[in-house]
Amino acid sequence: MPNQRNPRSTPQGEHRPVLLQEILQVLDPQPGMVVVDCTVGWAGHSAELLKRIGPTGLLIGLDMDAENLAKARERMEAIGHPFHLHHSNFAGLQQVLAAHGLAHVDALLADLGMSSMQVDDAERGFSYARDGTLDMRMDRTRGRTAAEILATIPEAELAEALQELGDEPQAAIIAAAIVAARTQTPFTRTKELARIIQDATKQPSWRLHPAPGKWNLHPAARTFQALRILVNRELANLEHLLRVLPHCLRPMGRAAIISFHSGEDRLVKSSFRSGKEAGAYESVAADPLRAAWGERQSNPRSRSAKLRWAKRPEDSREF
Repeated sequence: MPNQRNPRSTPQGEHRPVLLQEILQVLDPQPGMVVVDCTVGWAGHSAELLKRIGPTGLLIGLDMDAENLAKARERMEAIGHPFHLHHSNFAGLQQVLAAHGLAHVDALLADLGMSSMQVDDAERGFSYARDGTLDMRMDRTRGRTAAEILATIPEAELAEALQELGDEPQAAIIAAAIVAARTQTPFTRTKELARIIQDATKQPSWRLHPAPGKWNLHPAARTFQALRILVNRELANLEHLLRVLPHCLRPMGRAAIISFHSGEDRLVKSSFRSGKEAGAYESVAADPLRAAWGERQSNPRSRSAKLRWAKRPEDSREF
């Protein structure tokens, strides 16, 4: 299922950090550890990790979205243990660690995708359900917006992106409709794009709950997911993180990555398995951990989450 509502950490009751108990079990944070949260959001996971590593530990948080950091800082300062926050893409992990005189950490978490706070702000452009500017940049200080990309991307390239990044079965039809529509009026609003997609897929009367207990995926969900991944270069950033990850973990160090998209999960699975074969990891998840029934019922945003983990060997030799 496309990650349209990834519940990455907020302090509000309706926004819970996904798979929190599983993360704590997998990473096993202990007093004195150095832990990195690559996607700190509003510190839902980070706050719980910080509590457990205590005053002798250190938590380093990264987020592409500078607008998240003030809220995260406020929440973590209330705990009172040492931490540092950085406005940074996790592809720059090694540079961030070097700034603190570190080469290795004890544990690392990456909760991929976008946060609930970003979805809920219509002007960020992530939501097909709320009318806003068609932006979709996680870091609004750089890069091209979704509107700018849609204005020039060739039809074949767009169709490929929708299929590969969004698992969209009607990729060619939607790409053709978008390219045809942009010749009349450039896209600037999310509702405009969602309407074009609904019309192209012949689902103008879509309903979230067609019957009690049933959910319908919005016709634009996969397209919006694909555009978000494309705008933010998410798969390229993930590939870089996976390459440097074993070099950033201490002996017996652990990593946990939560994905919401099949392409992300395939990259993580392949990297962890090949890393184990090469001796970079002592053990890796045989299968992804999924949210329990209770969490899926209370937090529907957790339904597509997959958690994979890897553990470095005690022998710290290079590989």
